[in-house]
Amino acid sequence: MFHMFIRQTRTNNSSTGEDYFTFRLVRGQRIAGKVRQVTVLNLGRHFPFAREDWPLLCSRIEQLLAPQTQLCPIGCPDAIERAALRYFAKLVGRSSSGVPAQGTTDSNLGPSDGSLQTSQTPAPLGVVVPASDFHEVDINSIELTQPRSVGVEHVALHAIAQLGLVDKLTRLNITGVARACILGNLIARMAAPASERATWEWLKTQSALGELLDVDFNDLSHINLYRASDVLMKYRQDIEDHIFGVVTSLFSLEETVTLYDLTNTYFEGQADANPKAQHGRSKEKRTDCPLVTLGLVLDGSGFVRRSKTFAGNVSEGKTLEVMLQGLQAPAKALVIMDAGIATQENIDWLIENNYRYLVVRRGSEREFDETQAVETKTAGGETVRLQKKLSEDGKEVELHCHSKGREEKEEAMFKKFCDAFEAGLKKIADGLAPDNLRSEKRLDKLQERIGRLKQKSAGVSQHYQITLTPDEQGKKATALTWKKELVLGTMATHPGVYCLRTNELNWDEQKLWQTYSMLTDIESVFRSLKSELGLRPVFHQKEGRTDGHLFMTVLAYQCVQVIRKRLKESGINDSWATLRKTLQVQQRVTTSMRTRDERMIHVRKSTKAEPQLMRIYETLGIDAMPGSTKKLVV
Repeated sequence: MFHMFIRQTRTNNSSTGEDYFTFRLVRGQRIAGKVRQVTVLNLGRHFPFAREDWPLLCSRIEQLLAPQTQLCPIGCPDAIERAALRYFAKLVGRSSSGVPAQGTTDSNLGPSDGSLQTSQTPAPLGVVVPASDFHEVDINSIELTQPRSVGVEHVALHAIAQLGLVDKLTRLNITGVARACILGNLIARMAAPASERATWEWLKTQSALGELLDVDFNDLSHINLYRASDVLMKYRQDIEDHIFGVVTSLFSLEETVTLYDLTNTYFEGQADANPKAQHGRSKEKRTDCPLVTLGLVLDGSGFVRRSKTFAGNVSEGKTLEVMLQGLQAPAKALVIMDAGIATQENIDWLIENNYRYLVVRRGSEREFDETQAVETKTAGGETVRLQKKLSEDGKEVELHCHSKGREEKEEAMFKKFCDAFEAGLKKIADGLAPDNLRSEKRLDKLQERIGRLKQKSAGVSQHYQITLTPDEQGKKATALTWKKELVLGTMATHPGVYCLRTNELNWDEQKLWQTYSMLTDIESVFRSLKSELGLRPVFHQKEGRTDGHLFMTVLAYQCVQVIRKRLKESGINDSWATLRKTLQVQQRVTTSMRTRDERMIHVRKSTKAEPQLMRIYETLGIDAMPGSTKKLVV
């Protein structure tokens, strides 16, 4: 048996003429009666180990290839052990299926320029069964090593292929390494959302994505992931337009409804170098952290038409024109948005630019006439009553809505805030007792306390008449009393009532309400972005990297939406978190075993899809065995 060794070879770059050294794992092999050195693996020009470590590394690789040939295990430093496992995986992964691999030539080493090969076109269902390959093996010698997740990666690559994203990146002249890192970032966001450094570790040690792409992420630095995000941001608008154009054709979308809303997420750290990192109203109650805001324009099917990042303290009402300008939404498209954005200024702008609108009416008295109402049902079976009313000038319709579930919720909220407000008043009143000598009694200070109570009361203070009785000098209070009187047209008298306004005059009550209810889908979009795809928190401190983080999350959402929409068509309505758990079960594993004639067989193959996973694959029309089978015989 000829042992392996490492050889340093001088070579040159044919295009630049640059001379450099490269390192190769070689071994002797008898060819035509002569012993020749055959390259087993190209280790590259940046091989990191000192010459004195080469023999140990080669011995460990040989032991991994044929563990029974050495009685005692070889002890290695961690760095050498990791490298040996990595090179062993490369040898198995680059061997031909069913062909004994006694060594490979440099021409078999795959792309040397870092280019990205995407040979993941799904094989048709009903795969041809390969020819039988029988060996007599010792079952006690079987070892299973290097498990790597492959299910999420396989389905994610299918979605990316459906969107034509790799072809788009290629047409944008994005290099192979950058494309590989963009896909690595994107698919990691779908499978295991984390920071770029954690993503880098996941790609190297937990995922089989590199095998599916024929890319070794161990050869890349985590800095490549940051740079890939920078490259992606240069073409943000172009990529968004491309993806939405593809999904419009793919799912035959009717571009008649546009949904618009904003959310925010918080930074870990102060992000002083990012002007968009500002303190504002946090939807996660993280008032201690600076925020950044993400605005989304979606169509009625939930696909993103456009995304944009704003400062964390941006006024919602001032973002609409920025988002819709240049969007090229079809004429008379219906824009749906919530009350925070539906300012009169925005309504006027929509009318001026020939858009229709359907929004929540801001700051008006609640009213509802049960005798004029019709009923409809929500998807959950709840009854909603609707009263349609034409404005006096005939240019707008008001739709007054009453929901029993919302009524119960608002009544509970009203009671909670009233109880808290009255408890605060009672505390002040108790402090005015004659025997309570240490409590504040100055009239001006007590009025300040009452003012702070009103600020925290969520509006319930308007229902209370509060009286402070002053002493003879008029400087101190002797008593505090209050009387509760409900103000008409508020949540207190009309719980569960809200009003929509629209310039769409021809729709009936049910169609208006059902169309507006699409806006609730945005809430599920934001939940998916935050909890399933890693939108929060943001670890970056620079503006460009922060924008890249949010945009990568939006792209991951688009891929997930493609997958879930296809599955929903077949009755699979699981959330992405549930689907991900099902997909993560499938792994790629190397099985090593000794034959009767003392050879070692190493087979790299994906585990068989379980029934629930098989249903997903069949619905999407993709191969249930991602990655080819690799066999190495030594």
